[in-house]
Amino acid sequence: MRKPRVLIIGAGSAGRSLVDEIQAKDLPVEPVAFLDDDPALQGSTVCGLPVTGGTEDLKAACDTVGADQILLAIPSAGGPLIRRLVLLAKKAGRPLRIVPGLRDIILGDVSFQQVAEVRPEHLLGRESVDFQEEPARRVVSGRTVLVTGAGGSIGGELCRRLLPLEPARLIMLGRGENSLFEMEASLRNDFPQAPLQLVVADVRDSKRMSVLAGRMAPDLVLHAAAHKHVPLMEDNPEEAVMVNVGGTANVVDLARTVGAERFVLISTDKAVEPSSVMGATKKLAEEVVRRAAAEGGGTRMMTVRFGNVLGSRGSVIPFFKRRIEAGLPLPVTHPDMTRYFMTIKEAALLVIEAMVLGESGATYILEMGEPVSILELAKNLLVLSGVAASDDDSWPQIDFTGLRPGEKMHEALHEPRERILPSANPLIRKAVIQGPDEPLGPSDQEALLELAAQGDIPQLRRLLADLLDSPVLGPGTGDDHDRQ
Repeated sequence: MRKPRVLIIGAGSAGRSLVDEIQAKDLPVEPVAFLDDDPALQGSTVCGLPVTGGTEDLKAACDTVGADQILLAIPSAGGPLIRRLVLLAKKAGRPLRIVPGLRDIILGDVSFQQVAEVRPEHLLGRESVDFQEEPARRVVSGRTVLVTGAGGSIGGELCRRLLPLEPARLIMLGRGENSLFEMEASLRNDFPQAPLQLVVADVRDSKRMSVLAGRMAPDLVLHAAAHKHVPLMEDNPEEAVMVNVGGTANVVDLARTVGAERFVLISTDKAVEPSSVMGATKKLAEEVVRRAAAEGGGTRMMTVRFGNVLGSRGSVIPFFKRRIEAGLPLPVTHPDMTRYFMTIKEAALLVIEAMVLGESGATYILEMGEPVSILELAKNLLVLSGVAASDDDSWPQIDFTGLRPGEKMHEALHEPRERILPSANPLIRKAVIQGPDEPLGPSDQEALLELAAQGDIPQLRRLLADLLDSPVLGPGTGDDHDRQ
C-alpha cells in the first residue's frame, strides 16, 4: 500500500527534524518536497528533498509532486499566515496539518506524533506551557484541594490538571448539579480512581460555607466560581456583587477558618480600571483577598489575573462556531477591538504554577502574549470552517454591532499604579501596587451586599462608582440600568 505523500512547508529546523524522524523510523508517510518563502532556499535540496518554491506555489507544487497531505513546519507562523495557508490548502484540495510551537522546537520535542489538525489556538500563535510538574506535585500531593466553580470550564480544567499531581482528595464545589455531574463523568473517563468529592453549594451562602468549612477542611483552595459575562452583569449588578464580592469573601473566610495553606482567586483583565460591573466586582474581589493577606494568619492569599480563555464556556470561539454552524453572521462589536487570549490548558497550568510560587498578598499576571484582533479571529474561524473570503476581503459573514454597555475596545493586564516584576516563572509576572493600598473594608463590603440583597440597583451602582472612583459605573451609563 502506497504511503501518503507529504509536502512540507518550511525547510528550517522543524521541517528538517520531521523529515529526519520520518525517515529514521520509517513512519507511514513519505516526505516528497519542501516549500519555503526564503529565496535562498528555493531550488536547493534539504534532507535529500527539493525546495520547489514558496507558499504561493502550494497548489502547483502539490500537483507536481503528487502530494496527498501538507504539513506546516514554521513554528513562528501567526494567524494571518496560517489562515492564508488554510485557504491555499483548500484550493489545492489537500488537508493541512501543523507542527508544535517554538517552545517545543527549543526543547527538542518535535515529533511526528505531535502533528495535528489546524485548530483555533494555532491561529492565535499561542505556545504550550513548560509545566514544572515536580514542584507542583510537592505542593499538591497528599493534600485536600478545594476548587470552587468546578462545574465550569476553568474550574473543571483546574481539576483535570490537579489530578495527576495526586491530591489525597479533590473537592469539586459548584452551584449547578448538572454541570458538576457532567464534569465528574468527564474526569472519571481519564481518572477512574480519582479521589473526587462533589459538593453542591452556592458560595453566596455564608452560613452554608461556614457549615462546610470543617467538613471539607481543605489545605489548598482555588476559587474559580464567579459571574463573568459583562453584558449580563450590567443588567444584573446585584448578582455580580453577591457572587463575585460576597462569594469571594465567604470562600476566603472558609480558607482562613480551617487554616488552609494557600488560597488562590481566579481574576480577570476586566478588573483593571474597570468600565463594567463585572470588572468592578472582580477588582473588589481582588481587594478582599489583599485585605485578608494584610490581616495576616496562616493562609497564603493570592490572586491570579489573566485575559480570555479559548474554549471556555461562553467564550467567543464556541459562540462563533455555533453561529457558523447555524449559518448566521458573526457579530463583531468593532473592527479594531482586541482581547488577550490563552488556551484553557495554559491558563489552568499557570494558575497551578502561580499557586506554587505562593507569596501571600501577591497578584500574579499570566503572560498573555500580544492582544488578538476579534475581527481577525472571526475571519480565521470562518476560514477553518470552510467559508472562503470574498475576493474584495469584504467578509459579508461578519456584522459590526457596536460596543455594548461596559465593554472596552482594548483590555489591559495591569493598572498604571502597579509595578510589574518578574517571577521565578517567565510566563508569570507579579503586580505590586505603588503607594498606599486601601482595599475594600468590611463596612463597605457589608453595605454593598446589603444594597445587592435589597435590589437597589441605582444606589448599588453609585457605591461601586464611589468605591472605585469610576463615574462610568454609576447610574445612567447604559440604556436601561435604572429600569428596576
